Amino acid sequence: MSVRLGLMALAGVLAGCSLAPVYHVPESAPSAPQYNESPDWKAAAPADASPRGPWWGVFRDEQLDALQAQIADANQDLRAAVARLDQARALTREARAAYFPTVTADTSATRTRISRNAPRSLTGRGATFNDFLLDADISYEVDLWGRLRNTVAAARASEQASSGDLTVLDLSLRSELATDYFTLRSLDEQQALLDRTVVDYADALKLTRNLYEGGAGVIADVRQAEAQLETAITQAEDTRLRRAQAEHAIAVLVGRAATGFHIEAHPLAPELEPPAVDAGLPSALLERRPDVAAAERRVAAANAQIGVARAAYFPVFSLSAAAGLESAAASSWIEAPSRLWSVGPGLLQTVFDGGLRHAQNDAARAAYEEQVALYRSTVLTAYQEVEDNLAALRYLARESTSEAAAVKATKGALQQAEYRYKGGAATYLEVVSTENAALAAQLSAADIQLRRMNATVLLVKALGGGWQRDSQQDVSLR
Repeated sequence: MSVRLGLMALAGVLAGCSLAPVYHVPESAPSAPQYNESPDWKAAAPADASPRGPWWGVFRDEQLDALQAQIADANQDLRAAVARLDQARALTREARAAYFPTVTADTSATRTRISRNAPRSLTGRGATFNDFLLDADISYEVDLWGRLRNTVAAARASEQASSGDLTVLDLSLRSELATDYFTLRSLDEQQALLDRTVVDYADALKLTRNLYEGGAGVIADVRQAEAQLETAITQAEDTRLRRAQAEHAIAVLVGRAATGFHIEAHPLAPELEPPAVDAGLPSALLERRPDVAAAERRVAAANAQIGVARAAYFPVFSLSAAAGLESAAASSWIEAPSRLWSVGPGLLQTVFDGGLRHAQNDAARAAYEEQVALYRSTVLTAYQEVEDNLAALRYLARESTSEAAAVKATKGALQQAEYRYKGGAATYLEVVSTENAALAAQLSAADIQLRRMNATVLLVKALGGGWQRDSQQDVSLR
């Protein structure tokens, strides 16, 4: 019984205590009990361990799927983030190594000459002698105050934060790829529209010139037609420029050189609707946001660092031992009389440091408060992003309906204006004005469609990725 009690007491001493404050996930920033745009949400709390799938699959676009498949292996920013995570994992292993004793081995063979003017105590064996040494040293720090355990805990939490950072970057890159891709396809749609408009305006200019040359028109109408055509050509060229830049951005994301990279034009269908977002999406998706989880893990790391700083006030208790062989002659080196050994505890206490430890404790507490504030800010940003994109989808759907009506109305007005002009009942200025209104309405409709698609992507990103619905409509972007 006494032996068991002794072992239990020894285990308790070796386990020591931890001087870090008991960690609790900090309360998130104050928020309403539900989202304004969706009544079924609740407050976010980090829980990002749930698996994520290829969320971009909800758009049912094979070309987007193929581009997304290239990111993991080819994107250089993502590869750099993977390397940073590997560094964090190595640092955790480095900190954990302190749990074990350090063993070093040393062997040497030296010949030494002592100065004749040295003190006699150093020259008693003669001015010249050999020294053959073979020994091993063992040292072990007893973690009485939890310094090592808190160091490991901080490193592990930082590693988990780095893992969250990697997921954040992966989600951001894939979201950026999706938005760039839809931008490209929307520009293809606008390009097709402008190219048709250039052809129509060229025909209108030809008609106006014929009327002028036949005496039925005025030169001012010809000049207006020319200006209108050149303006449309300028818009078409600018759209080509923006498409090229979007294509280059996609090339970088998938780890390809912009030179030689090309995606064939494929306009978005004007009637395309983005995948519907169910207002009853589970709030667990918001809880799985990797940036919220990473921010919470940094709070935990800062909390553990407080324990490390506190432990500096207490002495460091260590055990050390050494054993080996030493002789002045090689012939007697590996013999029993040449054995040496030592064993014993050590206690190191800092008596005066000029306020160093106090400053380190203050710095650790301030770092903790900083991480708590950053965590709450991250949660607030998460709420904002979800609200922004839920609102965007709702209002853009209304805009799409009204703009579709505007497109229809301007097309009808243009048809009537052309009839009136050909019949001599309207001036060419009326035709020009109506044509510009019709073109603006169609370009606006294309822009609203793009914003709806991108708002859907950004909502998925705001929810932490992995958005999957149990039942989805067969939405095709073809």
